[in-house]
Amino acid sequence: MKTMLRWLWLPLTCGAILAGYYGARPNRGLASAKPGPSGRRPAAARPLPVAASPATLADFGVYLTGLGTVTPLNTVTVKSLVDGELINVAFEEGQLVHQGDLLAEIDPRPFQVQLEQAQGQLEKDQAAIGQAEANLIRDTAQHQYAQTEAERYARLVAQGVIARDQGEQLRSNADALSATITADRAGISSAKAQVAADQAAIHNANLQLTYSKIRSPIIGRIGLRLVDKGNIIHAASQTGLAVITQLQPIAVVFTIAEDHIPDLMKKMRACSNPACAHLPVEIWDRDRRARIATGALQTIDNQIDPTSGTVRFKATAPNEDGALFPNQFVNARLLVDTRRSVVTIPSVAIQNSPDSTFVYVVKPDNAVEARKVKVPASEGDRSVVESGLSAGELVVTDGVDRLQPGSPVVPIRQAPAKKGL
Repeated sequence: MKTMLRWLWLPLTCGAILAGYYGARPNRGLASAKPGPSGRRPAAARPLPVAASPATLADFGVYLTGLGTVTPLNTVTVKSLVDGELINVAFEEGQLVHQGDLLAEIDPRPFQVQLEQAQGQLEKDQAAIGQAEANLIRDTAQHQYAQTEAERYARLVAQGVIARDQGEQLRSNADALSATITADRAGISSAKAQVAADQAAIHNANLQLTYSKIRSPIIGRIGLRLVDKGNIIHAASQTGLAVITQLQPIAVVFTIAEDHIPDLMKKMRACSNPACAHLPVEIWDRDRRARIATGALQTIDNQIDPTSGTVRFKATAPNEDGALFPNQFVNARLLVDTRRSVVTIPSVAIQNSPDSTFVYVVKPDNAVEARKVKVPASEGDRSVVESGLSAGELVVTDGVDRLQPGSPVVPIRQAPAKKGL
């Protein structure tokens, strides 16, 4: 009996559920189509607040960015050119020195003694020249007299007045004096050569004295002292007194991908003015947050690094404030082109889909439109729009994740952001 009652209740329950379901459907549809109790239809979708920024006409710089290292233009290891005792260190560690500044002194007394010796030898040899010239004058006079006597006695011999032996003796004396004159002239030349050697020795001694005072060859900052006062230093030593690094101006060596080289070289060759080839370079810190210096491109390396596919560029900066330091890691931005009066928008406004690049444009009725745009270049937080957008139109920069074409919005205008790195 209980089993029969169970089977009777089952169809009744199913029928009640179906009746309730189909009875409820028309009520919901009707409620959505009919006015409410107040006689009004339900309100439309509420406008969404979004941030918007106008497209602007501006000059847009096209940059190439590369990692770089600050490199001094000149680095000098200060060494002594003579041997001796270091008697004076005239610089402070870390001091900014100028060309010609005294840095150190070597004991000059040995070189002073050499100079005095050379000067004394010079005076002696100059006196020898005077003596040799006097001998030449004397021997020349004697030779002239002997020559005259030999000629006179030769005539007497021919006339048979005197013996032939006497005439030949006088001729022999004249010939001997002629050889003496030749020797005197050779002695004078030798003495003059010795004087020239003495003068060279004096110049060398003076040079050694000059080398005993070590002066700075460049303008730069001197590093830590490597040798202390009182040490004996040698010209052949590999250890210098200190290292001077030129800081003003200073160089930055950075790398750019090889793909950009053909266009860049073409642009540089097209420059009629040599200064045009020195393109502007901005130097930023390692985090790309602050610009620390500006400079100009000096040269490009003559080969591509096959391991990285990059080419090294070298720029120089005045570095008057000393913000750049040797071996500092920086980012260099090379200005390769400037596009005049182009439409620019914030880069955050650009959206990408599998089919296209687009932006949400706020129309005059405050509804948004998804519009396809062509973006050939971006730099920092600004992008160039080549087509699809006009200057003055508002583009959505924040809140795009909730938008669909035609969505009503409340645009909150933002001023165009400054272009950064």
